[in-house]
Amino acid sequence: MVRLAGVQLPMEKRVEVGLTYIHGVGRPLSKTILTELNINFDTKVKDLTEDELAKLRDALTKVRTEGDLRRKVQLDIKRLQDIGSYRGYRHKKRLPARGQRTKTNARTKRGRRMTMGSGRKKETK
Repeated sequence: MVRLAGVQLPMEKRVEVGLTYIHGVGRPLSKTILTELNINFDTKVKDLTEDELAKLRDALTKVRTEGDLRRKVQLDIKRLQDIGSYRGYRHKKRLPARGQRTKTNARTKRGRRMTMGSGRKKETK
């Protein structure tokens, strides 16, 4: 069992891919860290030596990951909402904040479709 930055890495994956399980580490950052430490990309996580793991832990402490990164993103969104910016307003209303259309699509943000018309019963007087 290999734990880096509070995340358990999958043992059968290559190190390059295994590091991406850490929030804030993508493929490009994973590649740069591994090239700096002279670790082969194709090495499986289970085959890493204790020395290599110590180097990886040390390198990951220099990068903002996991809880610190999530906290920073939340604070940035809260700051946008507090100053009353358009992006903050969109975040507050749970709508797309980057200019996407909402007349169609945006189902993830807006929720399930609500049909209008024939599905509703008319009131009788």
